[in-house]
Amino acid sequence: MVLFTSKLAASCLSLGIFAGAAQGQNITNDSYFYGQSPPVYPSPQMPGSLKWQVAHEKAVALVSQMTIEEKANITVGFAPSNGCSGVTGSVPRLGWEGLCLADAGQGLRATDYVNAYPAGIHAGASWNRDLTLQRARHMGAEFRRKGVNVLLGPVIGGIGRVALGGRNWEAFSNDPYLCGKLGYETIKGIQEVGVTASVKHYIANEQEDHRNPLIGGGDGGGAVGNEPTGWYPAVGNPNNYTVEALSSNVDDKTMHELYLWPFAEAVRAGAGSVMCSYQRLNNSYACHNSKAQNGLLKGELGFEGFIVTDWRALHAGVAAVEGGLDMAMPNGSTYWGAGGNNLVRMVQNGSVEETRITDMATRIVSTWYQMGQDNDFPSIGLPASYVTPHKSVRARDPVSQPILLQGAREGHVLVKNVNKTLPFKTPSMLSVFGYDSVAPPESNLAAPLGGYRLGFLSNYGFPWLAAIRYPFTNPGPIAPNGTLITGGGSGGVAPPYISAPLDALQERAYKDGTQIFYDAVANNPAVHAESDACLVFINAYATESVDREALYDDYSDALVINVANKCANTIVIIHNAGIRLVDQWIDHPNVTALIFAHLPGQDSGRSVVSLLYGDESPSGKLPYTVARNESQYNVQVAHPEGEFFRFPQDNFTEGVYIDYKDFDQKNATPRYEFGFGLTYTTFSYSNLATLIKQGANTSSTAPASRISEGGQDSLWEVIATVSATITNTGDVTAKEVAQLYVHIPGGPVKQLRGFEKVEIVAGESADVTFSLTRKDLSEWSVQEQAWMLQQGSYNVWVGASSRDLPLAGEVTIG
Repeated sequence: MVLFTSKLAASCLSLGIFAGAAQGQNITNDSYFYGQSPPVYPSPQMPGSLKWQVAHEKAVALVSQMTIEEKANITVGFAPSNGCSGVTGSVPRLGWEGLCLADAGQGLRATDYVNAYPAGIHAGASWNRDLTLQRARHMGAEFRRKGVNVLLGPVIGGIGRVALGGRNWEAFSNDPYLCGKLGYETIKGIQEVGVTASVKHYIANEQEDHRNPLIGGGDGGGAVGNEPTGWYPAVGNPNNYTVEALSSNVDDKTMHELYLWPFAEAVRAGAGSVMCSYQRLNNSYACHNSKAQNGLLKGELGFEGFIVTDWRALHAGVAAVEGGLDMAMPNGSTYWGAGGNNLVRMVQNGSVEETRITDMATRIVSTWYQMGQDNDFPSIGLPASYVTPHKSVRARDPVSQPILLQGAREGHVLVKNVNKTLPFKTPSMLSVFGYDSVAPPESNLAAPLGGYRLGFLSNYGFPWLAAIRYPFTNPGPIAPNGTLITGGGSGGVAPPYISAPLDALQERAYKDGTQIFYDAVANNPAVHAESDACLVFINAYATESVDREALYDDYSDALVINVANKCANTIVIIHNAGIRLVDQWIDHPNVTALIFAHLPGQDSGRSVVSLLYGDESPSGKLPYTVARNESQYNVQVAHPEGEFFRFPQDNFTEGVYIDYKDFDQKNATPRYEFGFGLTYTTFSYSNLATLIKQGANTSSTAPASRISEGGQDSLWEVIATVSATITNTGDVTAKEVAQLYVHIPGGPVKQLRGFEKVEIVAGESADVTFSLTRKDLSEWSVQEQAWMLQQGSYNVWVGASSRDLPLAGEVTIG
């Protein structure tokens, strides 16, 4: 197995990848960038080790009976005759029917009789491993009942480097540790029920702007998956030249310590598939980048499954094959050919070895066996049309209801609560305002080009095709047509119903005898003087294909201020598909409480009302940092400019210093820090203890060990533990998220390296223990091309957020 061509080649990533000046001339030829991404060949063959051994042996036996044409055929997609997002070729004579791949990480998109689960950012805000695992099991089971082999999720990249990123809401957090741990649980849960998780987007795919090439003079249209003809994003432009996709230029150290980190957790979880991303990586398209796919994923991390393109992300023939790509979606295009016929020609003319095609097929078929899909797997239950008679497959299970509701609850983050404004204590009169308080006016799967298909339910007035076609019109900062339960794009969800906040509040009012007044239309509504509280519901929208225009909007801010000027007890709830700034009104004396409600899925209203009334205490924590203004974020959306106009460049010169690591480095004060969140009680921390595990190897370099899923085995060995006691010092039973941060000498001020969510009865205590692996305490050495453990003391802190850390100690190595 070849991991790296040499230490010298690998270290080039840290020294010379950033595109430099071109002496004032526009670059017109890709050859200018050659060598910026080190070549790593050949593509490692599937190891078939450990847990994959039986599946691998079965796959080898089946693939050995296939002709070269049949092997090539199953590596490419075909126009589906059903509602799958994509289908592979099949080998009917051997009984292999091919795979159905379908969106996405929040639930099965664009179909009926499934649930709309809380989004990735919502699960991230829960900081709850077990709940995330349960969410994945129930969601995966629905995909299975519908006959879907491959669930296109979860998203663990982009990781939120750019605060304005249009798809940040699909991932769990912009911290690699938190994102990786929740990604691990999600993959585990999906695959426990026999569905393959396709982890995306690999790698450093951090903005939507220029994620695809703009083909000169073309429109790139055409039907894909179960969408109407012509829906697919046009990737052309009216000019007579092509603008290539943006290049994410990432150095080797940053790659390992930030962007690759959650993917290592994903591979360790046994992920059967990884989806390569649209953009270029160090000026080589991600889906044929040999360093990323052969060197890092299949080599260093020991990935056993198959790599699939994002839809239409194939931009090479032989280079993609040799670069480690295993499957092209939605078809083989002009590169691999219809049915993979060009792959056959590559073998016949000696351009590639047949063993590479065999490995591609083996990885695909092995994953099918590994998930047990050869045994009583349901037939596909996704019709191509919902307006003609068809057999319905009812995938929802009543046992999922508590998980959906609890998942929705725990992703709410209470960040302000003056004088115990919340929870409500049987108010006599409530006034409810804001466009986000009501249900969308339309939720119709059968509607032609309806927003239901791509998460535009609350933005139905916007022609959503404009957001996913050139020139990629932005739908605006808010979804003005109803409560926001999901973001837009292929990660959108398909709700069987929508519990809107106003509906849930009126149901509660019916039980309690409360008077409710409401106005979901006016921006400067009249307010009844006897209102016990005024609730203002606003949102922040984001969608695939375009990045956000801003992290706030004047219309919503004016609504909050107008209500607060008239109501002494104004409570703001924001359904936010990403970071949302609040400084225009957060210090208004009449704004007494604020909840970041994120994207809770179908039980939006039901969940927030249960928290407002204290049926359960809020327990979410921010999975990102909320700044005081946009200028505090150090990374902006990159745009083509200057001599690189045809080859847009984005140099990741900030390294690992994004979000709270950047704020800490600059000693900047955020509005609300990473990991922050209030409950209806108070907690104290005590009894910090650190311990080096007896017999642990603490040498600088990791002991020699095999590479299995996730990387070198010895990197995952626990070498130290940190423990603490948490006491509920208030009078309400609630959950607390204890967080462990570590300072690795020479690195960021602190990095998250542990979290535990525990429920504690009022007046009682709970002990938490965090395990630290060798990798948790190591830094990536570019020179040694290895994770290195330093000798000496590591500062550690335990507390309630990244800036509320009452317990401090040391772990001493050596």
